[in-house]
Amino acid sequence: MSDQEFKRALGYANAAFDLLKRSGIPAYPQFYELLYTYATGVNPSLNNRINALFRNGDSPSESVAEALYNEFLKSDVNDRMTAVSQRMHARIDAVHDAIDTAMTTANAYSGSLQSASGDLSRDISAAAMKALSVKLLAETRQMQDTNRSLEQKLQASRDDIAALQRDLDDVRRESLLDPLTKIANRKSFDEGLAAAIAAASINGDPLSLMLVDIDNFKNFNDSYGHQTGDQVLRLVAMTLKSNIKGKDLAARYGGEEFVAILPHTDIEGAIIVAENIRRAIQAKELLKRSTNEKLGRITASFGIAAFGSTDTAASLIERADRCLYAAKHAGRNRVINENDLVNDLLPAKRAGATAA
Repeated sequence: MSDQEFKRALGYANAAFDLLKRSGIPAYPQFYELLYTYATGVNPSLNNRINALFRNGDSPSESVAEALYNEFLKSDVNDRMTAVSQRMHARIDAVHDAIDTAMTTANAYSGSLQSASGDLSRDISAAAMKALSVKLLAETRQMQDTNRSLEQKLQASRDDIAALQRDLDDVRRESLLDPLTKIANRKSFDEGLAAAIAAASINGDPLSLMLVDIDNFKNFNDSYGHQTGDQVLRLVAMTLKSNIKGKDLAARYGGEEFVAILPHTDIEGAIIVAENIRRAIQAKELLKRSTNEKLGRITASFGIAAFGSTDTAASLIERADRCLYAAKHAGRNRVINENDLVNDLLPAKRAGATAA
């Protein structure tokens, strides 16, 4: 974690603890998560609800905090995973029961055959032979019925387990998506970056990382409301996703920040991709859906770093974050890459249109 990220996280943590103390809410993990999330601003709908409480002169009580946590943060992914796991165990237990029944029947049938073999080795009457034949035929039919039942249960289990696997795949995919923008979330990004770095280290292929931050998003959000802010986040997410391809991964990094992992892409190629995205974002004019009011245009700033042989995920992110920070302080709406900083170039040399 870079110094900037650490300071940012520490600020969010302090704000969360301050809100817990002021509201008299117990410092339970779920309430800390709730107010930490509020402090980060990554869930505009949650912030809208809590801000409404503050505007009315209220504060989140313990019961209100519990309700907000259950509504906004308590994921049903774990519940669904538990349900799938329970169904899987039930199906496996059913298979075991069917196999145990078949084995019991098979052992009994084997015993009957051994007993019949002993009887047949001795002279027996026709009546005894007939009785023995009827008994063996009945037990054979019972064995056949047991085997058919086992086959049916195994087939049903195969079908159920295939359906359960699909459910597990769906749950896993949902757990890796940001619920608002429907692109990859931070967890997915962390996994994707680790995999991309491992591949680049082995193959020696280029790898670039792009950080994106919407310019003046807080002011926009405060001016036009969180629903319009959500619309902006979705627009930027889709613009980012539609301008990358192949094994590239676009993700929501947090709040109004996004990130793209660009395997097989050197820094010059990443700059081209970033400029295309920057222009595409700037070209879109926003409309307020409820009134068709024109809200103007938004812009974004970009920081780009290229993977080096000694890099870790943290060091690569830190360099991209420094470039993003430089782009913001150079006037926004521009792309800054690490070569600009190393060569002490003026950020304006990569400036786009005038910052919004």
